[in-house]
Amino acid sequence: MTPEIDATTVDELRELMGRYPQARSALLPMLHLLQSVQGQVTAEGIELCAELLGLTAAEVSGVATFYTMYKRRPMGTHHVGVCTNTLCAVMGGDAIYERLSERLGIGNDETTEDGAVTLERIECNAACDHAPVLTVNWEFMDSQTPQSAVELVEKLRAGETVTATRGATITSWREAERVVAGFEDGRVDEGPAAAGPSLAGLEIARQRGWTAPAFDEGSDAAAAEAEQVGEESPQQAAAESDSGRAATETAAAESPAGTRGGGSPQGEDEIASGPSPDDSTGETATTGETADEGGSSDD
Repeated sequence: MTPEIDATTVDELRELMGRYPQARSALLPMLHLLQSVQGQVTAEGIELCAELLGLTAAEVSGVATFYTMYKRRPMGTHHVGVCTNTLCAVMGGDAIYERLSERLGIGNDETTEDGAVTLERIECNAACDHAPVLTVNWEFMDSQTPQSAVELVEKLRAGETVTATRGATITSWREAERVVAGFEDGRVDEGPAAAGPSLAGLEIARQRGWTAPAFDEGSDAAAAEAEQVGEESPQQAAAESDSGRAATETAAAESPAGTRGGGSPQGEDEIASGPSPDDSTGETATTGETADEGGSSDD
């Protein structure tokens, strides 16, 4: 049975609205918060968001059905997302998904009968340096194999404590959704945000004493540095752009087309009124055509 939206949740939805200069900008976190309460985005939740934000239900529904992180069906206690994008797929992501699907007896975006796990193929997790990866309630499980993935889901189903590869304690999908909505759970410092291959370049730089030069686009030092390497400073580029535009406008104004056509470019005058009469003879300035073709002006 889907939990009802209580007064506390409504107050928290209003709190989210107050965090933004324009209240409607809070729609995304509001939907995440409702998922944390109801386990999915329900018609009731859509109507409530529409009412609070002064939108139509269709507008809210359009957002809820566009982003894959919003679920329209009841979710399991844990969401297991297997990356099957290019690199992870090549490194074994497809094999991991197939093994989990077979073990759990469910397909993409489906939930086990015991309600413990929802399985989903997901696009790039932005953790290619640890491929193949999967996420549990949006926490990374790096460098997985089909066997390690099976062991992981069995621990989740058994209610055992599971720790993400980078140190965060796995809670539940609903608890994670509340954090995504913008309400802290006190676990922000659990584990490093980056590890292993992600830090390889940084370690090499430290070993070799490499540092990035300080750079401020608006400083005189930045302009001098750009000048030394033959580049334009932002100020020089802007000044040259202004000068070039002024020269172009002056040339257009002084051109014969601009003089005869009241300042319009030559091509526009010709399109608007046809070929212009020659100033000295009064004849049309066309070559190889007669002026009276299809009806002469001499008639």
